[in-house]
Amino acid sequence: MTDSPLIVIIDDEPPIRQFLRVSLGVEGFRVIEATTAAEGLRAITQQLPALVLLDLGLPDRDGKEVLRELRGWTALPVIVLSARGEEAAKIAALDAGADDYLTKPFGVGELLARVRVALRHAARLSAGSPLEAVVELGEVRVDLAGRLVTRAGAEVKLTKIEFDLLAALVKHAGRVLTHRQLLKEVWGPQAVEEPHYVRVFVAALRKKLEPDPARPKLIITEQGVGYRLRMP
Repeated sequence: MTDSPLIVIIDDEPPIRQFLRVSLGVEGFRVIEATTAAEGLRAITQQLPALVLLDLGLPDRDGKEVLRELRGWTALPVIVLSARGEEAAKIAALDAGADDYLTKPFGVGELLARVRVALRHAARLSAGSPLEAVVELGEVRVDLAGRLVTRAGAEVKLTKIEFDLLAALVKHAGRVLTHRQLLKEVWGPQAVEEPHYVRVFVAALRKKLEPDPARPKLIITEQGVGYRLRMP
């Protein structure tokens, strides 16, 4: 269908491209494949897709360079594809403007979930739709306008920083946020080199919001990268 979302895949590994093409095609997405950064950028400028899946290890250019070039002229959602163990590369890509990342190998369910989140977020931004004033996260209810949080109907007392951190995660629900992104949004640019701030306050939030803070189901750790708020 010509009106279905178009996704550009930029990856030089044939098995990965085939997996992505089949998985996305079954869900009704249209797909254009590129094996190099040059091919991918050309496809993006000519076709204006809804989303890009970008491998970080391309034969002609580093994927992060491609991302920085894209961010110079478009807010198009980009999900980076990386090999396991490339935490520094993932963080650099996310800080450079990537919307999310997938670590190879990944499953169909994880792929489609990340794609849907990125597309929903992009659609809300392009439409200028405000964030909902009240967000339901299972038994946790966050009233952003009233700065009120309840759990199973009972009010949860949060400090200003705890609430601001939770609000930042809610604003980007479903997407991974790096320590640096959270520090900049909650504490300000002067605090971006203090990742322990985030760890301390995430632990405090989990104690107040999670049934079992040692096995969190709401605020998920992305190992070596940052945190993600999981939607029910």
